[in-house]
Amino acid sequence: MQANGLAPVQVWREKIYSGGWKTAEAGVLEVTEKATGERMGAIGCASPADVSLAAAMARDAQRAWSATPGPQRGDVLREVARLIREHREEIALQIVRETGSIRPKGHAEVELAIREILEAAALASQPTGMITTSDVKGRHSVARRIPLGVVGVITPWNSPFLLAARAIAPALATGNAVLLKPDPQSPVCGGAIYAQLFAAAGLPEGLFHVLPGGVQTGDALVRDPLVNMISFTGSTQVGKQIGAVAGGLLKRVNLELGGKNPYIVLDDADVEAAASAGAWGSFLHQGQICMSAGRHLVHERIAEAYIASLVRRAKALKVGDPFKGDFHIGPIVNERQAANVERIVADSVSKGAKILAGGSRDGLFFAPTVMVDVAPGMPVFEEEIFGPVAAVTVVKSDDEAVSLANQTGYGLVAAVVSADLRRAQRVADRLHAGIVHINDQTVVHEVFGPMGGLGLSGNGHNYSTLTNADQFTEWQWMTSRDDVPAYPF
Repeated sequence: MQANGLAPVQVWREKIYSGGWKTAEAGVLEVTEKATGERMGAIGCASPADVSLAAAMARDAQRAWSATPGPQRGDVLREVARLIREHREEIALQIVRETGSIRPKGHAEVELAIREILEAAALASQPTGMITTSDVKGRHSVARRIPLGVVGVITPWNSPFLLAARAIAPALATGNAVLLKPDPQSPVCGGAIYAQLFAAAGLPEGLFHVLPGGVQTGDALVRDPLVNMISFTGSTQVGKQIGAVAGGLLKRVNLELGGKNPYIVLDDADVEAAASAGAWGSFLHQGQICMSAGRHLVHERIAEAYIASLVRRAKALKVGDPFKGDFHIGPIVNERQAANVERIVADSVSKGAKILAGGSRDGLFFAPTVMVDVAPGMPVFEEEIFGPVAAVTVVKSDDEAVSLANQTGYGLVAAVVSADLRRAQRVADRLHAGIVHINDQTVVHEVFGPMGGLGLSGNGHNYSTLTNADQFTEWQWMTSRDDVPAYPF
């Protein structure tokens, strides 16, 4: 790390990080600015052979790391957090350019990542076991946590810096080595920057590897026999494939996948406050968040006022290149995704939905869109959109809202807005979701609450201060006696 900053272009140019920066066997990946398509550089693309070599190196380095006292492992993570604070502005701007996020979202991602890393550092100082009881006199019995070994982390492009931190940091804190495969659309802010940070913080060589690449790279990581766990955040389609392979290898796998998240607004809600929260939940980061509000289920008594407020807010949002100005909405990540949002909107209109705001795009810039008369069976009701679209369905009762909210195979996040907390709690208790918020929107991220989904949204294994120790360690039962007892054989 250089005195004047991270200087990523000088360090990661056309390389992977695996025992230092080195040439990758599979060539390079282009790194682009999403708003303009401008080439920012290139990074190495890891081959299956690169993955295999990295896994072997990581396994060897992990043995010494697991023997390092926990507080000393935590010190390395605390230094990483300090370095991120020192370079927060350049990291945030790299996120903005590489993912198309607006500046406030880039800065928030950096701050949330710092918190994830600091809480993981604290985990390294926590008790690692307990004395258990035994019904045999003279038998000393303990249960202790031991590292899994080598953890493979596969992250998406939408919040790459944050979602890498929440897996890398607790994995290292608990004594594991890490192989990180960032998404090929965000390999610098999702990977190369972390390589620089951990190297500068004094992490022993060989423990952390950054292996950018596509399907072949990810498949090699999942299948490698030296990789003991896979942590994957991404689409349900890919998550199913990873889960099938990892399950067949009896390998631990943590999947946080897509969502079609309901945002329920009851008839006693503050309409303006609810519409503001709903707009944030659907339009933040162009709706390209697994926790985005995918369906607004609004009581008929306030639906007209709510829709009017939502439309007004959507029309007031400014769309443009977030690196060049203060905009609310940046670009969709690529043409394929933008075309898919367009398809979902057009097909839903053909089935009876109406557009009251937006509905069109200029290249990758999709106008914030409000759709009404949305019903089950329409793509905008059924499919994860990953675009800035607020789909409104009017309901007649709390029961109908719950029924429609649960009419999906997903189960990531749900939210309920009401002036009556008891009523809201009764609704919340009936929702099928790994995360439920009352009087808030769906896009809420904290390290303290378990983050994970049910059904098609994941396997229910969560990231949080409450659950990270369970995620990244194994329980080992150990007994001892002063002498070998006599047995009848």
